[in-house]
Amino acid sequence: MPQIRAFRALRFDPDAIGDLGRVVCPPYDVIGPELHQTLLARHPANAVRIDLPEVQAGEEPDDRYRRAARTLSSWRVDGTLRQDSHPSIYVYEQTYRVPGSGQVRMQRGFFGRLRLEDLLPGSGVLPHERTLSAPKEDRYKLLRATGVNTSPVIGLFADPSGRSVQALAAITSRRPDADVADDDAVRHRLWAVPEDGPQASFVKSLLDGAGKSPITIADGHHRYETALRYRDERRNNKTGETDPGADYVMMLFLETTKQKLTVLPTHRIARGLGQDGVRDLLDHAQWLFDVKPVADRAELEAAFGSADEPGGKGRFGLWTRNGGAILLARRDAFEMSHRVGGAALHRLDVSLLQAALDRLCGIDAAAIAAGRLAYSKSVSEALDWVDVAKDGADAAFLLDPTPVVEIAAVAAEGDVMPQKSTYFYPKALTGLIINPHEW
Repeated sequence: MPQIRAFRALRFDPDAIGDLGRVVCPPYDVIGPELHQTLLARHPANAVRIDLPEVQAGEEPDDRYRRAARTLSSWRVDGTLRQDSHPSIYVYEQTYRVPGSGQVRMQRGFFGRLRLEDLLPGSGVLPHERTLSAPKEDRYKLLRATGVNTSPVIGLFADPSGRSVQALAAITSRRPDADVADDDAVRHRLWAVPEDGPQASFVKSLLDGAGKSPITIADGHHRYETALRYRDERRNNKTGETDPGADYVMMLFLETTKQKLTVLPTHRIARGLGQDGVRDLLDHAQWLFDVKPVADRAELEAAFGSADEPGGKGRFGLWTRNGGAILLARRDAFEMSHRVGGAALHRLDVSLLQAALDRLCGIDAAAIAAGRLAYSKSVSEALDWVDVAKDGADAAFLLDPTPVVEIAAVAAEGDVMPQKSTYFYPKALTGLIINPHEW
């Protein structure tokens, strides 16, 4: 079973930096070049300087990681960052508007240290996503240089007893230690809760609740696998440490049975089909789907514009410059397409669509690797790409969100989902807390 512990986090000192909102940032993998420059200019101590250090003119490629380490060290010396005196968990609350709807949601969880486990059958940690070598190499070089986790892995746990949710509610009834809104108007609040303090019973409830069954990685697979590599390197160096900090990774634990989490779909845009390919696609879609033509793109925007629409029904939107349709999968037509994986993987909408793209468009794994698919989280953007033939876009396939329960089921069966199957929203801020690999 998972082993979860409190830790002494590094946190920005408000007296040193002023407005906390100016020094936190999104996780590295959602920061584009323009936002990167904005964050660098926002504050000289913005966390992006250590989580995504820029490449400066005249530097060798790896110099930026060493510069991040020097920056981190200087912030610790001058008091910009201070380490908490007591091992704690850090309760985290996010309040946000669901994209594509007017609904406001709140989710709560807590940051702790998870003891690393190899991702093998029987492990207490379950992945659901394949990783790519380039992001892992980048994160490894940063971790090796700095010796800290700047951004958390996101883990899902189930505590049907409700005790975890009750503990979170009790802790969040008091004034938070940090309260900040990000550029997307998401409100983030944080409470530091020492394991030996007056709320120790709540800490125990949360650690016990999250440690009763395997943790499913929701986001941060690259960070987790990087942490495994770093752990193994430290062990091979025979540092002699007892229970070293490098045996753990910082994780945000989210309970899944008593609160509704938001998973946004990632729509697919097929390139290079040509006029004949588009015509054949519309004609042959009936091989796999019940096809309901739509009058215009507005009908698709209305049908797929809400992140609240439950997925898992085998429903898709199709748009081309020759028209569009709502597609409902006939699951028996896909049976011959299921060559590998278990039942949970086969049920996924993204698995059905992947098989349909192969059969109807000739877009298989090799074609995907060659760039025949583009991706968008916006329905309107996906349709716009087709309307203007951006970068050869010929057809947009719209999806409903993947239910959290299906993600956990795939992970529990030891399978991984197709790339870009899930996008958990909102993202945890980088810079609220940092996990140093020390006690």
